Amino acid sequence: MELEIDIPSYFLCPISLEICKDPVTLSTGITYDRENIEKWLYASKNNTCPITKQVLNDTELTPNHTLRRLIQAWCTLNASYGIERIPTPKPPVDKAQIMKLISNAKIPQLQIISLRRLKSIAAENDRNKKCIESTNGAVEFLASLVKQKNSTNTMSMMRDGAESTSASDEALGLLYNLQISEAGLKTLMGKNGEFVESLVQILSNGNYQARAYAVLLLKPMLEMADPIQLISLKTAFFVEIVKVLRDQISHPARKAALQILIEICPWGRNRIKAVDAGAVPILIELLLEKLEKRETEMIMVVLDQLCGCAEGRADLLKHSAGIAVVSKKILRVSQLTSERAVRILYSVSKFSATSSVLQEMLQVGVVSKLCLVLQVECTLKTKEKAKEILKLHSRVWKNSHCIPPFLLSSYPC
Repeated sequence: MELEIDIPSYFLCPISLEICKDPVTLSTGITYDRENIEKWLYASKNNTCPITKQVLNDTELTPNHTLRRLIQAWCTLNASYGIERIPTPKPPVDKAQIMKLISNAKIPQLQIISLRRLKSIAAENDRNKKCIESTNGAVEFLASLVKQKNSTNTMSMMRDGAESTSASDEALGLLYNLQISEAGLKTLMGKNGEFVESLVQILSNGNYQARAYAVLLLKPMLEMADPIQLISLKTAFFVEIVKVLRDQISHPARKAALQILIEICPWGRNRIKAVDAGAVPILIELLLEKLEKRETEMIMVVLDQLCGCAEGRADLLKHSAGIAVVSKKILRVSQLTSERAVRILYSVSKFSATSSVLQEMLQVGVVSKLCLVLQVECTLKTKEKAKEILKLHSRVWKNSHCIPPFLLSSYPC
């Protein structure tokens, strides 16, 4: 804002140097504009005072009414310069209000209305999200609605024309939108995995929106889980995650499902569980589509993990496009994709190289592509793997007419 008059420095927020519209004071004694300091604390997840750099044990924001009145008076005095008076801000949501809404949400007739009001409050800003999460019993109550999906209360419905929703779906959406902290996610995860089981049921029986919320909530929960919890995941869990990929519920849900598989497949027998759930053919079908770079990379990472077991390699070879589509991604997407594709081909050529597989690799251009890898600029790791594959079966491949003559010179001795 450019003005012909000087603005008193103590009217300005130290972070943005704009006039404070809603001045609040931290425990360090420094006054900031509420919107700016809440972005610093909640959106950017800082725990220090921006000016003093002190760690904040208490992030309570105290309204500075005296400064606000001074700013409003100054605005009034300078109205002739085009300065508009800053309105008195409405009080922020507090825990008492949240508790009242939680209490109302326990009454069947008020349940949906209360949950939607909580959702609206959470959508306003990050500060409100933290306020809801930190309100005693709020997250636990929302989780209980999700877990008790088939109870009378949680199936309360509100109809607007043709639309209807359940309290369970509203609670699930709110839990996701709260962007719960690490500590909160660990609490949700629990020791017995009961809440995870509830989310799996929603993945199995819920509508598309509920399934999307479920998988998007599962992703950060599983990132916080300990190895024992990851190892104990049941086959039904993998079946539902693969269905999310198959049904293509939404772009964010698909990416979350891929990230979940990347996170959990390295543990225990999870690779085999994922293969038994039909992950490999679904991933191959996805690769046949036009995908963004990051999605392709994630699919290749998961396929690489699954091809680390015999069952995964068998499913890859069983698919008519398996070998060809993996080879096609080399040198076309990114270095990570090329590296993972070559790793997959290495696993196949080392552990599953029947004569028919070797002939297929020749015919679909795998051997030519590997020779090309040795000629172009590529990572050393990828080149070394490609060279190992070519050496493994040089007696079968080296003199084949399927390899273009200009690539034969790069074939390793």
